[in-house]
Amino acid sequence: MLSILRATAVAFAGPALLPVLAHAHTTAVPDEGPAGAYQRTAFLITHGCKGSPTTAVTVRMPDGVILAKPMPRPGWTVEIKTRPLETPVDSGHGFKVRDAVTEVTWRGGRLENAQFDEFVVMLRLPDLPEGKTGETLYFPTVQACEKGENSWTGIPAAGQAWHDLPEPAPFVKIRKGAGGHAH
Repeated sequence: MLSILRATAVAFAGPALLPVLAHAHTTAVPDEGPAGAYQRTAFLITHGCKGSPTTAVTVRMPDGVILAKPMPRPGWTVEIKTRPLETPVDSGHGFKVRDAVTEVTWRGGRLENAQFDEFVVMLRLPDLPEGKTGETLYFPTVQACEKGENSWTGIPAAGQAWHDLPEPAPFVKIRKGAGGHAH
């Protein structure tokens, strides 16, 4: 069954998705972007919880990500949690951001174990500090199912490989580069 799922995923999503299905972790796609850019990031849920269908997905935003807009999903409700910023930040679109998104939850739908899907957020990647050429942001994600849950919240320690963790958090690597804007 997994080989059929892989073949279907490759046909529709392209070769970039194959490593995701091979590891069967929750991942962010794309997993890289330029500092300061607005980026559409999909969090892929590739299976249920020990066969049980997924009924909720919660993604925690790392420090530095201030703007995050979830894409609605038919049949699911979206909850956005925020925290006030000490100093408002320019959005780049003519208004100040006063609250940072800390968490997005989709709930109320049903994603069968034999299916995969994506939970999408438009976010603004943070700028890199002076002299830094890259940084990895981790997005701890909890997948709730009818029976049980998967806590994709593991963050590797220095020298530890991401794929060696039992339930690693999805990540996006930010790199120096020209930021973009979503319109």
